[in-house]
Amino acid sequence: MSYQLTIEPLGHTLDIEDGQTILDAALRAGIYLPHACCHGLCATCKVQVLDGEIDHGEASTFALMDFEREEGKALACCCRLESDVVIEAEIDQDPDARNLPVADFVGHVIRVERLTPSIRGIWLQLDRPMAFQAGQYVNLEIEALGQTRAFSIASAPQTPEVIELNVRIVPGGQVTGWLHQHLQVGDTLRLTGPYGRFFVKKSAGKPLIFMAGGSGLSSPKSMIADLLAEGCTLPITLINGQRNGEELYDHADLQALAEQHANFTYLPALSHEPADSSWSGARGLVHDVAKVHFSNDFRGHKAYLCGPPAMIEACISTLMQGRLFERDIYMEKFFSAADAAQQLKSPLFRSI
Repeated sequence: MSYQLTIEPLGHTLDIEDGQTILDAALRAGIYLPHACCHGLCATCKVQVLDGEIDHGEASTFALMDFEREEGKALACCCRLESDVVIEAEIDQDPDARNLPVADFVGHVIRVERLTPSIRGIWLQLDRPMAFQAGQYVNLEIEALGQTRAFSIASAPQTPEVIELNVRIVPGGQVTGWLHQHLQVGDTLRLTGPYGRFFVKKSAGKPLIFMAGGSGLSSPKSMIADLLAEGCTLPITLINGQRNGEELYDHADLQALAEQHANFTYLPALSHEPADSSWSGARGLVHDVAKVHFSNDFRGHKAYLCGPPAMIEACISTLMQGRLFERDIYMEKFFSAADAAQQLKSPLFRSI
C-alpha cells in the first residue's frame, strides 16, 4: 500500500512507495532534507510529524530520545509511513544548489587503473547521463556482498554519461577490498545519485582554496575541472597532500591544467617523502603548506576541504587562525555507520 507525504513549509505532496523512507522519497523528488549518516545515528535529519502515523525504524535511542518520539519527532532517514503523513522540516535554501533528483543507474566498467598502491580508479559508462554538481557523490551497490558504499565523483559534470570514482582500499574493508581485488572491465554495477551538498558556492565570487588528502582529491578534481571548463577567472589554489611520490596521483594532469590556466595554482605536498629523493616540491602537511603559501592570511577566500578527519581538523584550525571562519569553510560530509557512531562534525564548528 502506498501513502502520501506532505512536506511543510513547502506544501509539496509526494507518493511514497511501500517501505520507502521519508528521506529517500524527498531526495528522489529533488527536495533536499538535511542529513548526514543515513543510519539513524546522527539526528541531522530530524523532522516534526504534524499528522499521521509512522514507524521509526532503526532510529537510535540516542539520536531520537523517547520524549522526542512522544513529541512527534522522527528521523527521516529511517522512518516509514503507516498512513498519509504531514511533516515539517528545515528546508535548506541555497542559491547554488541545483536540487537534482536522486535516481538509480546502471554502470558498465569501461576502465580500471591502479592510481597508487592504495587507490584504484574506476570509470563507469552509465545507462543514461547523470546530471550532478561537482563535489557530489553516489552510492555504489556491491551486489556480491549485499552492501552499498558512498564514493565521490572524481570526473566533471561536463561528461555526465561517464563517471570516475577513486577508491582507496580500507584495511579490512569488505567493499573497498572487493573493488580492488575483484572488479574488472566489463562488470556491471548499480548506483544511485547524485547525493550531497558539497559543491562550489559560485555565486559568492570569491577566490577558492581546495585542500585535499589521499583519495579526498576526488571532489576537488571534479570541482576545479568544472570551474575551468565554465571559464572561471577567479584565483583557484589546490593544495594536494599525499604521503610520498608513489601516492601522488593525477600529478601530471594537474600540472598541465595549471600551465593552461593562469588563475589555477597547483601545490602538491608530500609529508613522508624520503629526504634523499629527487622531489623538489613542497614537503609537509597540507595545512602547513597552505599556511606558508598564503602567509597565514586566508581572508576573502572560500575553502573546500576533503580528506581524512585529522587532516580536516588541522586545516580548519589553520584557516581559522588565518582569519577565515565557518561561513567560508566547507567540507565533504558523508558517513559510514562506523563514522556516524563516533564524531560527525568538527568541534571547531557550531553548524558543520
